[in-house]
Amino acid sequence: MTKLEELLKQQREISLAIEEEVKRSHEAAAKGEADAQYKLGVMHHKGQGVKQNFAEAAKCYKLAAAQGHADAQFYLGEMAAKGQGGTQDDVEAVRCFQLAAAKGHSQAQYMLGVMFDAGKGVKQDYKEAIHWYQLAAKQNNADALFGLGTMYENHHSVEQDDIAAVRWYKLAAQHGHTDAQYRLGVVYGHGHSIKQDPAEAMRWYKLAADAGHFEAQIELGLMYERGHGVEQDFGQAMHCYKQAASRGNANAQFKVGFMYGNGEGVPRDYAQALHWYLLAAEQDHSAALTTLGFMYDHGQGVNADDAKSLMYYSKAAKKGDENAIKNRDMLEARIAKQQTHPH
Repeated sequence: MTKLEELLKQQREISLAIEEEVKRSHEAAAKGEADAQYKLGVMHHKGQGVKQNFAEAAKCYKLAAAQGHADAQFYLGEMAAKGQGGTQDDVEAVRCFQLAAAKGHSQAQYMLGVMFDAGKGVKQDYKEAIHWYQLAAKQNNADALFGLGTMYENHHSVEQDDIAAVRWYKLAAQHGHTDAQYRLGVVYGHGHSIKQDPAEAMRWYKLAADAGHFEAQIELGLMYERGHGVEQDFGQAMHCYKQAASRGNANAQFKVGFMYGNGEGVPRDYAQALHWYLLAAEQDHSAALTTLGFMYDHGQGVNADDAKSLMYYSKAAKKGDENAIKNRDMLEARIAKQQTHPH
């Protein structure tokens, strides 16, 4: 048997096993088994072994939730919050989270913290948010540990305390929470009540960046670009920016375009700069729009084109970009003068 035949045989066996599991789950769910109803809900929710179907997932979760299945109650809340399988409903989401949280479901407790923190489905109440975050944190829920850190950093019902924020962020970071790792980088890089430590900031940014965190990749790039806490290295900066840019982050796409346009870390390449600026502009990135306006205004790497320049300046101006507003007004005045006094 060839390697290809072996792989095809394994594929058929896996498909048959999935079909058998779906069949067993349907049979058990029909008998009223809550775990099977929940499991079937997950299959439909995530498209595992069956075509993804939010309405069918919600139906299965409801059957299990009616029997007190905490995971099913949690997922019903999550679907209601996202509007999956029906109308988006924060009040219903809170109700479902409360049912699961009462049974000690840590992620439901965390989500209740989020809902009270943001005032979604309930009146905003930071103290109540902290209460639910703390309950989930006692179960080492990384999201809740991070949530407590944000409460201290953002002065939500507690005195702003970067030291306390760092303590909670580090606990979350130990569980691989990339947002916590990123925030540790921010606090050490720009902290108010703790001593700035660029080396420590870089260490945490790098952990988050290696895990694919966009903002951390950009911050790490900025540190290399500016030589802040590390020897200036445009090549490393470009590498960091491209990691985020290649996955669609507009800020990173702008930075890559800027480095190509200014020849930082790479030979100056207006065609590449234009490519990355256009990608960022498609996401209405104001600085990219302004820069594109400038390129067409001055014929920088492209043929000068007043119409295109004015279009980009105007789009950025609507977003409040002061440079775009100034350049748009100057271009409009120049166009008006040319029309009044043609050569």
